[in-house]
Amino acid sequence: MKFWLGASFADTDQFVDLAKAAEKCGFDTLTLSDHLFYADFATPYPYSKSGKPRWTAETHWPDVWVTIGAMSAVTNTLRFAPNVYIAPARDLFTVAKQVSTAAVLSRDRVTFGVGVGWCAEEFAATGQDFHTRGRRLNEMIPALRDLWSGRTVTIDGLPELSISPTPAEPIPVLVGGDSEAALRRAARLGDGWIGNRIYTEEQLDTVLGSLRQLLDEYGRTGPFEIIAPLAVLPDADTFRHFAAKGVTGTMAAPWWLATAEEKARYGAGSLELKVATMERFAEEVIAKM
Repeated sequence: MKFWLGASFADTDQFVDLAKAAEKCGFDTLTLSDHLFYADFATPYPYSKSGKPRWTAETHWPDVWVTIGAMSAVTNTLRFAPNVYIAPARDLFTVAKQVSTAAVLSRDRVTFGVGVGWCAEEFAATGQDFHTRGRRLNEMIPALRDLWSGRTVTIDGLPELSISPTPAEPIPVLVGGDSEAALRRAARLGDGWIGNRIYTEEQLDTVLGSLRQLLDEYGRTGPFEIIAPLAVLPDADTFRHFAAKGVTGTMAAPWWLATAEEKARYGAGSLELKVATMERFAEEVIAKM
């Protein structure tokens, strides 16, 4: 079982130190989320009952690839991934160059977590069609792999072209989302699936059943990553139970389960609280796996 650190909502100036602490504690991957701006969105947020986002205008959303570049410079083994990057809100070549550069700078420690997104306003702001985002992402994933290979390719009638720099190793692509279309995209085009909400065991069993059926449908027999944020208290035996179901990794933000004593001692939201709870999680869970 791999442990990913879910660092979304952290202040931007905490990420470099969080990356150093995550590597020391034995986390496999640090993940952060992608949004371009905050507004009074007309588009309902799909992961809350109210339809309103869980964050405010003051919540930090640093650029994913700039932040990964900074974190990779102070670490050696920790991997990095967006959960998830809204690729179809950008053009193909911008995405290809950003991800490829981050992969090279990190010495092949980037996983590309990608999804279609939910916020129509962000697509309008970048001039991309919100309603065709799924189809365009299906087209982008193989095109991105071609570009990251360093080969000369032909895309959309353009002259033969290539990009540089490109990574030494293939960049794993994990598709986010649990709609039927997202699971089908993961099974057909992805190296794995990544959940973008917290799942109960019953909810996850439904997702796993669908993924198994779709992987069979597409004749996929090789390794397939399943990264599932779980609605369970952190316990090594519990995580072993999910590993037996085929879950290869989970996501944790230990400071969300900080004790009252820890909050009083370090201060809610502080870097010190985050690091202290990460160290406790490492001792009580990661070390016992």
